Amino acid sequence: MRAVVQRVSQASVTVDGTVVGAIDEPGLMVLVGVTHTDGPAEAAKLAAKLWGLRILDGEKSCSDVGAPLLVISQFTLYADTKKGRRPTWQAAAPGPVAEPLVIAVQEELRRLGARVETGRFGADMKVALINDGPITLVIDV
Repeated sequence: MRAVVQRVSQASVTVDGTVVGAIDEPGLMVLVGVTHTDGPAEAAKLAAKLWGLRILDGEKSCSDVGAPLLVISQFTLYADTKKGRRPTWQAAAPGPVAEPLVIAVQEELRRLGARVETGRFGADMKVALINDGPITLVIDV
């Protein structure tokens, strides 16, 4: 699994003009991509990493301060751009494989005690955020 994590002051995701997930306080906005070899173990490992990642103000983690996370599926994180100008998506797991694993990350975060907002899998989403820092990390598990 791959995640792009941004420390944000606030973030939201909109589908068809309706906000489907939002955090209005400091926290993390996380884009999650799934590849073919990922499974429940990777989902649990990613959730634990996100929950304990010390990138909030004062080197705190979401678990330290109860900060919220906005977790959004993002198959394009597995784009291959090595050849030509058009990315290929062959490394991205198909929806029936990826969706349960993105949900598993969200559910494991909640089990750990996190407040989690989400996007809508497979939808045309509009993401808005105020990047704080800016701090942006790529995490592979």
